[in-house]
Amino acid sequence: MINNSPYILVLGVSIVDIIGFSKKNYSSKDSIPGNIKISLGGVCRNISENLARVNVRTEFISILGDDDQGRNIISNSKTIGYNMEHSLILKNEVTPTYMAILNEHGEMESAIVDMESLDKMDKSFIDSKADIISNSEYTILDSDNPEIMEYLLTNFRDKTNFILDPVSATKAGKIKHLVKYFHTIKPNRIETEVLCGFEINSTDDIRRAGEYFLSLGVKNVFISLDEDGIYFTNGTEEGKIACGKVEVKNVTGAGDSFVGGIGYGYMKNYSLRDTVKYAIAMSVITISHAETINPNMSEEYVNGFMKKMNWIEEF
Repeated sequence: MINNSPYILVLGVSIVDIIGFSKKNYSSKDSIPGNIKISLGGVCRNISENLARVNVRTEFISILGDDDQGRNIISNSKTIGYNMEHSLILKNEVTPTYMAILNEHGEMESAIVDMESLDKMDKSFIDSKADIISNSEYTILDSDNPEIMEYLLTNFRDKTNFILDPVSATKAGKIKHLVKYFHTIKPNRIETEVLCGFEINSTDDIRRAGEYFLSLGVKNVFISLDEDGIYFTNGTEEGKIACGKVEVKNVTGAGDSFVGGIGYGYMKNYSLRDTVKYAIAMSVITISHAETINPNMSEEYVNGFMKKMNWIEEF
């Protein structure tokens, strides 16, 4: 049976995550007792899983090696409910891998990523997926491949609404000139400074950044301010929302679940404020669990969780 329901397309990286959790005080250049876990990750794969877990129809185009880990990712997509049939499978290649070390507080100290296979996704492959891209309500991108990103934005900007998660300050600097093509952006404080060209030290600075992005043509702006919450604006709705104190077990994946929450809010036609609250709830659920994606994540769980949250709202 053909499914003609609206969907969000996610286009980007799948990675095998290898995460080390410190049991004692972290110290660089030393062996730390702890636990090591291997899981499926990657910003876009995590976003896809989060979307599917809250019942958003999700198409995910990625790059995988034809190895055991690549097959594990395909198997997971079928189990969770996001579709990867349009992905690029590379023969005799290894699926990208990410390795991180977390301190005793669950915060990342260092990480290494092997993503050489990303260069194998070329313009002809994108052209072959024109229909799936054009028919999506929203298309979520990361900034791992600036050349392909620019090709997508310039060729499909009138066909779908693009959402950007810059991923890192370094990558943000490489796609700064492309921000104007996005419907929605979700940078953190440091990425915002790179994209805007000035420091964020006050509420006035944050609002100035929001105005700057809107002046470029961006429709919705979400700026992550860590424990200070989320600043959001679309020129009409504006504010800053945070929640009460949260027990942090693993911050890896928090931004990915937040983007998933944005997608959920959009598909439900929520206001910008309610979209932010739902996205924050998904993020808090994520960081309260040791796994990169909380296995309890579901539409029902998030809705119930939101009823228990204490919101701190400004302007």
